[in-house]
Amino acid sequence: MVLGRLRDSLFGPPTLTGPTILPPYFPVAPAGCEKHAERLFTCIATTATEKARDMEKAGYTKSYYPDIREKQEKERKEQNAAAPPSPVLEGQKDVDAAALPSPDDNPLDECRTFVAYYKRCCDRELKKKKNWILTEPYRVQEEYRYKKSEG
Repeated sequence: MVLGRLRDSLFGPPTLTGPTILPPYFPVAPAGCEKHAERLFTCIATTATEKARDMEKAGYTKSYYPDIREKQEKERKEQNAAAPPSPVLEGQKDVDAAALPSPDDNPLDECRTFVAYYKRCCDRELKKKKNWILTEPYRVQEEYRYKKSEG
């Protein structure tokens, strides 16, 4: 634990390469990483969620189905063409453009440093014997699964 903190202070803050994504073991909070996990969970629950909701309000939701995305874009274009410019919106042109979401934004970018610290800590701590159980997959037996309703 002390060696890990010493190593962290010598190597500096961690960096992520590529887009901000959560690791595959994400909801895990191993012993030794409680502080980093709590910070990440708080950031996701507040900042990232607010940004995702702003993106949804602006109509920038991403769908897994391509035909739905085409329909959303077509509806947005129709609304923009049909709506006349209002004098109220003309007065708001001085609004900070950086605060408005864009379609290519990633809500997790707000928590990028927390994700990096969480990933570095979990990569180190999940190898230890006390945290092995957190990475073990489990299987639910058939008799305990929900039955499909018939008819």
